[in-house]
Amino acid sequence: MERLEELLEHIAARVNVNLGHMGINVVPILKNAIPRERHLLFYAFYALTNDHPVSFRFINSSLGGTYFLGRTLVENSVLYKSDIRGDELKRKGDVVEFGGIKTRLFNDEVIRILNSYLVKTLVHNHSKNPEIPEIFKILNTVAMHYSNIHGTTTESVFLGPFATVDFAYIHNCVVGEFAYVQADGVSRQVIEPGRVWVRHKGVFEFNYLFPRDVLRKYVSMDENGTLSGEFFEHTSRREQDFVPLYSAVWPEPFEGKGRDSYVSPYSVLKGDCVIGDNALVAQRVHIENSVMGKGSNAQENCHISNSIYDGFDITAHGAKVINTHLAKNVFVGFNAFLNGRKPEHITVGRNSIVMPHTIIDSDEPIAIPDNSLVWGLITRQTDLSTQCLDLDDMARADHLALGSMTFTGNGKAFVDAFKVRIEHILEANGAYYDGTKGTRGHAQQIQDACYNILQPFQSGPERGMYPRMTIGE
Repeated sequence: MERLEELLEHIAARVNVNLGHMGINVVPILKNAIPRERHLLFYAFYALTNDHPVSFRFINSSLGGTYFLGRTLVENSVLYKSDIRGDELKRKGDVVEFGGIKTRLFNDEVIRILNSYLVKTLVHNHSKNPEIPEIFKILNTVAMHYSNIHGTTTESVFLGPFATVDFAYIHNCVVGEFAYVQADGVSRQVIEPGRVWVRHKGVFEFNYLFPRDVLRKYVSMDENGTLSGEFFEHTSRREQDFVPLYSAVWPEPFEGKGRDSYVSPYSVLKGDCVIGDNALVAQRVHIENSVMGKGSNAQENCHISNSIYDGFDITAHGAKVINTHLAKNVFVGFNAFLNGRKPEHITVGRNSIVMPHTIIDSDEPIAIPDNSLVWGLITRQTDLSTQCLDLDDMARADHLALGSMTFTGNGKAFVDAFKVRIEHILEANGAYYDGTKGTRGHAQQIQDACYNILQPFQSGPERGMYPRMTIGE
């Protein structure tokens, strides 16, 4: 595996030369996080559909277990069990707006991953960087287990496990474990583990920070990239259920789903599951004994068990929902953890927003009212007094300090931004499909997808590496 070792050394050097002054050394992480033999065990695969360009280039890279959809270029990188999903990339001729100035794209957007190491990482959406709207760039970046790079260009960035960067462009930053960053233009900063930071410059800013001792209970990583904590234990217990799927060229499809819904053949459904019309279940989703009502979706790396979704509910990338009842039109954000102890132990009212990276983990029942914004750490009903607010009250706010949360700026703009985004997610995933072309979304576009597999070299110095190849355009 000489070439793979050389590549890992190359990536480590590119990252350390930019982040070493911030106290980061990725050499032991890249050396120890994933045993070398695992890069041989899992094939990479890409989807073929009539709605997405077939354009993939792979150069001097290792891609074990990684899924690709949409226009992608990977060079000098190691991707392990990651999801590179380009179904929302911009197209040639699209007009985009930055700061009130419009510009037209002269090329289709491409996801370009260079000198990077991504482990079980989700890459999705499209670039929000005004400097390069045609390139969703991930450069000199290390992203650890179950992190999300969503609509964010990264240059010389380290993401800890379960971290999320969202709708941003980030340069020379360290993002700690379970931190969530949605902030335009972040450079040369260390984002503390467990910080939830949402900022639109000059408009609003939301901040919350989990206590470090509490955070260690849920997620921690040592200097060698070894993970511990309840989040990691939860995901590890379910990993074996996916092994048969990746041992077959064409896994068995789920039977009995609703009309015009989509259940990925690379998802796991166990026990008594009901999938309603126009619903979407993405790859690497684990659902057990649950009901997903019409128009609901479960995105990559979500786990749902013993739960009921009434309809048009969103489970964003990496969220975990256990023993919970979601009324209609509930948004559960990235990597949120709703952990009830028995069926319907947690209930979330209609039209509510559970912020990304929220933890609701309680031995007692938790009931969240309709039209609520929820954040932080909730372990008992009384915690809602400082970590839950009616959305109408939030919209009227210009300055708030509740518990460990602070907010300044235009509350209405903050709430409206979430509502617009939630509506876009439902539309983009086909929740409102009525048989017309204009209402087709991801659930309908990928109905007839087929999957082609790619294998690495199994012997010699190239062992674990994938051949240089161009597929499609």
